[in-house]
Amino acid sequence: MSNYGYSRTVELGYPQAVERVTQTLKEEGFGILTQIDVKATLKEKLGVNFPNYIILGACNPSYAHKSLQLETELGLLLPCNVIVYEHEGKTQVAMLKPTAALGLVGNPQLDEFAQEVEAKVKRAIDHV
Repeated sequence: MSNYGYSRTVELGYPQAVERVTQTLKEEGFGILTQIDVKATLKEKLGVNFPNYIILGACNPSYAHKSLQLETELGLLLPCNVIVYEHEGKTQVAMLKPTAALGLVGNPQLDEFAQEVEAKVKRAIDHV
């Protein structure tokens, strides 16, 4: 596990994990704004094979609004990225820690906010 992310192995197949993480994020108030199918994109653009890997752009509108009020250019770090991928026959679910991402900004007002968002996304991942 990196210092900028939180990851766990889940006991689900890849498609079920994508479905379940989408549901658990919804339960925590997050919708999925974007889905990037990395495997399909690399196959289409480069003709290479890559394991199943999806980037989900999760957003909680009230958190997004609050963060943009504190830092207008914070949109550069939004939405919260959650990934689901296969590695060595196992399914992994991971997130970018908002505390790490928002720590780049250097705005102390964002610290408590980042901890709150991180707890919700981590809880969603833990319930996959």
